[in-house]
Amino acid sequence: MDRFMKKRFFSSVQMIPVSFLAAILLGALFLMLPASSADGSRTPFVDALFTATTSICVTGLTVVDTGNYWSLFGHIVIVILIQMGGLGIIAVLSVFMIAAQKKFTLGDRIMLKDSLNLDTTSGVIRFLIRILKATLIIELLGAVLYSVKFIPRYGILRGSWVALFNSVSAFCNAGMDIMGENSLEAYQDSTFVLTVTMMLIIIGGGGFVVWFDTAEKIKEGLKKHFSPGQIVSRFSEHTKLALSLTAFLILFGAAEILLVEYHNPDTIGSMSPGAKIVNSLFESVTYRTAGFCTFSQAGLTDISCVFAYLIMFIGGSPIGTAGGVKTTTFYLAVLNVISYLRGEENAGVFHRSVSAEQMRKATVIVSISMVTALCLTLLLMASNPVSVQDALFEIVSASATVGLTRDVTPNLNTAGKLIVTAAMYLGRIAPISMALFLAGINNKKKEIRNPEGRFFIG
Repeated sequence: MDRFMKKRFFSSVQMIPVSFLAAILLGALFLMLPASSADGSRTPFVDALFTATTSICVTGLTVVDTGNYWSLFGHIVIVILIQMGGLGIIAVLSVFMIAAQKKFTLGDRIMLKDSLNLDTTSGVIRFLIRILKATLIIELLGAVLYSVKFIPRYGILRGSWVALFNSVSAFCNAGMDIMGENSLEAYQDSTFVLTVTMMLIIIGGGGFVVWFDTAEKIKEGLKKHFSPGQIVSRFSEHTKLALSLTAFLILFGAAEILLVEYHNPDTIGSMSPGAKIVNSLFESVTYRTAGFCTFSQAGLTDISCVFAYLIMFIGGSPIGTAGGVKTTTFYLAVLNVISYLRGEENAGVFHRSVSAEQMRKATVIVSISMVTALCLTLLLMASNPVSVQDALFEIVSASATVGLTRDVTPNLNTAGKLIVTAAMYLGRIAPISMALFLAGINNKKKEIRNPEGRFFIG
């Protein structure tokens, strides 16, 4: 990896979007092969590009039925792309370097640190190995649990493969499955399958830093006989904030769906009371970046759509497999506004101060993401006969790498597919990353300070 930096072709920040784009194009070429389709035909480039993008950007939107259109080879390509996208391309390349016992240079460590969104290169290789081990263990455990339901339905070989595919997809928050056109609608009454899926989504989207910190503090607390309160108090401020926001958004979203959709026959209205609760909880979890569904999103009420925009836009937590602007980022952006309105110079969270630079960066990320989503929504409406509500739902879902649709994706024309493809790509690498990438192409110029001007605001 470091040879790119030595030749000054790409900085570590620029390499992230370039690596994703290269993987997408390579994946598209594989999916265009006749061996990738079930009927042996050659897949059009736009459809192959869309599928490769939705896989490696762990989004889940599809223009063809994943289960029936693609062959076993195609499914293998897709699941590999999902796994690469969930871990990150640079992280996957680093794993191969570790396996080949290649020496990591400082440039390699910086690139890996940036791809994982960490703030230091110290221990970055150890952290990557922990991520890899945790990912394999959780995905295999998820596959075993899924097998309890899928093997009796599909047989040993087919059921095991469906279980493994679903486990990888759920943990990576991709939301793709190979069970048919209706996602998990056939399992809307299966509390077991929905619970396993929710746990995989939450763990993958919660962020590795959060779960490592949680596991370490619980292990230490049990060894020293701490009370639950003492264990929680020892969590890092990031872990406390991420877990608090995750719990709030899931419960908040579930309550909204249950109350608003309770009598809606197009969503959960015809379910039993218990199934309504479970499916409301499942929908709230999957809104945050997964893409699985147990009923058609086209049946959602207008109120639920508005709530969906917000929850999808926020997404999961940093340094995980989730998309969106991230929970802590959104919170710090809101905190930036609140602290300004209150006239506070120092903002704090859990008795820890938050730097003005962090809040400013969070605000920029949220602002750029909102503007990007708005522009792409207008482009989609201009190129396809879709309503504002459906177009916004599609673009927010794509840019937040959620993967839910109000039955719009399969009916997009070529221009629409390319627009949504761009939304998924930008959403995965983050608009701020793309801005830095483009800015970094130009040589740095000496800063020129102009005389301070007077501007009136408000």
